[in-house]
Amino acid sequence: MNDFVSFAAESLPEILQALPVTLSLWALAMAGGALLGLVLAWCRVYGPKPIYLAATVYVEIFRGTPMLVQLFFIYLGLPEIGVVLDPFTAAVVAIGLNTAAYQAEYFRGAIRSIPSGQMTAARAMGMTQFQGLRWIVLPQALRRVIPQWSNEAILELKYTSIAYAIGVSEITAKAEEIGYTTFRFFEVFVLLALVYIVLTSIVAQILQFVESWTTIPGLRS
Repeated sequence: MNDFVSFAAESLPEILQALPVTLSLWALAMAGGALLGLVLAWCRVYGPKPIYLAATVYVEIFRGTPMLVQLFFIYLGLPEIGVVLDPFTAAVVAIGLNTAAYQAEYFRGAIRSIPSGQMTAARAMGMTQFQGLRWIVLPQALRRVIPQWSNEAILELKYTSIAYAIGVSEITAKAEEIGYTTFRFFEVFVLLALVYIVLTSIVAQILQFVESWTTIPGLRS
């Protein structure tokens, strides 16, 4: 036990050196995924048939194929047609495009949970469809989607670990490097698991606070 503690004391600072890369990758991918997910949700709820079908195809492709395959396609496949991305950017794009498909479904479900009469009333008041969505539907839908979105945020924080496969120096890559240097893979990956548990617990607590803060007393979600 003492041996593990001393090893952890030595290795943890090295692993945490890569934490800013992991958090940056996660934040950028989640933000981009949220924006694209909202657009896809609008397309699937209010879009005309061709746009609805295009958004549906996108969602099914990215939900139906492994994220690692998508990552390799973007980083290794796209250069064949002249699109070359550095490892970090490729990871952000891959994770962002993947999570957008899932977030789109969360947003779509939340938007559909708002009574359609509210949009009808907004249009009757002279609002455009976009204004009704922006000022009437989305504020309610976004509050309702927080529990599902929180789960996605935690999952994507863990999924950033796949970026090590294309050379991004995030915390998993750093742990693997320490493992090859010390040949103590068991200890280093136990330590890495503990780091992820702490990170996801912190994110879960923050998002739980946001959910409580946005809850309207006396009104069920």
